[in-house]
Amino acid sequence: MKVKKPLASRRGIYLLPNLLTTAGLFAGFYAVVASMQGHFENAAIAIFIAMIMDGLDGRMARMTNTQSDFGAEYDSMADMVSFGIAPSLVVYNWALTDIGKFGWLAAFVYVIGAALRLARFNTQVGTADKRYFQGLASPSAAAVLAGLVWLGVEYQWDAKPWGVYVGILTLITGLLMVSNFRYSSFKEVDWKGKIPFIGVLIIVLVFIFIAMDPPSVLFGGFALYALSGPVMTLWRIKDIKEERRQRKRTEPVDSHEEDSDKAAEDNKESNNSKP
Repeated sequence: MKVKKPLASRRGIYLLPNLLTTAGLFAGFYAVVASMQGHFENAAIAIFIAMIMDGLDGRMARMTNTQSDFGAEYDSMADMVSFGIAPSLVVYNWALTDIGKFGWLAAFVYVIGAALRLARFNTQVGTADKRYFQGLASPSAAAVLAGLVWLGVEYQWDAKPWGVYVGILTLITGLLMVSNFRYSSFKEVDWKGKIPFIGVLIIVLVFIFIAMDPPSVLFGGFALYALSGPVMTLWRIKDIKEERRQRKRTEPVDSHEEDSDKAAEDNKESNNSKP
């Protein structure tokens, strides 16, 4: 006779956050398929939908206390598809197919940049300063390319003659992800706290501007955010160096160095005690 295991001891995965992650993964996959069929506007919109799902799954997991190692790994895999492979293939099919080797190399640099960015983020979760991102976050980089494609389709641009410039932008965006530039993470904002009434009006105005011309506003906003990293880093380079110096001063001394210093002090005391 088989004994049923208690419900608490059964293995499984949390449904709601992983369902949102799956939705984001589906949106990224759909973006690739839509770009192969020439539906570039749908492809760009799908990438933005994947961004929304990516923002919701982590918050939902924290709100419902359903965080898990599986969810974190699954989220990284989905991000690689939605914000690494999908944007590069969408922009490649849109503008880079006719410029030869440079086109697919620029797209590949973006893919490898997204992969390295996600790997570095996963290894620095517990040690990095939460106020900043080191390098451009992959969703923001994907939004720059998706916004450009959406903008081009909206205004009926012929992207083929501008393929070299689109390839350069793709290359730069990929390199920004693996750079050491600092980007604000907005995690210091107290989203649960109270704000002045004027703040609500500003938020409403932002939504109105996005609704008036989504591709222009989204591309412009994320392009400015991508430029903010180099500008903010160069502007505060002295403060950053001072922070690094203070961090080195506060770091614990290596145990081998402590042992050697202690031995040197003991030898010095023993020599002084000799007649």
